[in-house]
Amino acid sequence: MSEQIQDYRSIWTGLRDTIFEQGFVDVNGINTRYARSGTRGKPVIVMLHGTAGHWEAFSSNFKAHSADFDILALDMIGCGFTDKTDHALEIKHYMEHVLGFLDVMGVEKAHFMGCSLGAWISAAIASRHPERVGKLVLLSASGYFSSAENRGRIISQRTKAVDDPSWENIKAIFNKLLAEEKSRVNDLVAHRQAIYRMPEMKQGMLNILALQDPEIRERNLLKDDEWRAIKAEALVVGSLADADEYLRTAQVVSKLIPNARYVEMEGVGHWPQWEDPETFNALSVEFLRG
Repeated sequence: MSEQIQDYRSIWTGLRDTIFEQGFVDVNGINTRYARSGTRGKPVIVMLHGTAGHWEAFSSNFKAHSADFDILALDMIGCGFTDKTDHALEIKHYMEHVLGFLDVMGVEKAHFMGCSLGAWISAAIASRHPERVGKLVLLSASGYFSSAENRGRIISQRTKAVDDPSWENIKAIFNKLLAEEKSRVNDLVAHRQAIYRMPEMKQGMLNILALQDPEIRERNLLKDDEWRAIKAEALVVGSLADADEYLRTAQVVSKLIPNARYVEMEGVGHWPQWEDPETFNALSVEFLRG
């Protein structure tokens, strides 16, 4: 029994001995949920989750970064427990929301850590608003390719999960996000289930999934010149157990970004920062400190 308790993992595993706060702020009329940890006065890190996600994707990364950084993680517009919208969400809307959030929090410049959609948004901000960005950490990078197979899978899984937010349908999302069953902990599933059960989430999901429409996605993808325009130093992480569009994107954009360092992590899926936090945190802290 003691061994089972010791091995049990939850969202709280990374937070239970970490000082953090959760709050809501108004960002241009959008009631925005966020978490803050770390040390005030230190360089700021903004952590951005993936499609229809939430800040808890980074709960295993707060403590390791807390001594050297002021950490802000938010539920982006239309996602998590942040207000939903009445319009389709494109990259410009996420960018405006994230930069507006930083303005509200009094942050002029920050490091950006983004996973999947969050990496896409982080790269777009770094390319178009370089004055706001210190360094970049890109996980499961997105925003370069448009794969019909991947778009179809995301639309199918997320629509099914929000139409019928059963445990089975929510769990299926994490079967893709996380390579190993032990990483797909129950309270991650339960937390996502609570979000997808919200009455406004059905329409909200349609707005989020706009980026899976081929025409909309194509006009939002970052072109080669936009990746090359990123002046920030970047750590680009390739997840070897997520060997599809995202691994290929990481490999390609790490060559386009002039000051990029590419590293691979074994045995991890779409959320390397969650699935192997010890390895990832060591890489990230060393890079951001340097």
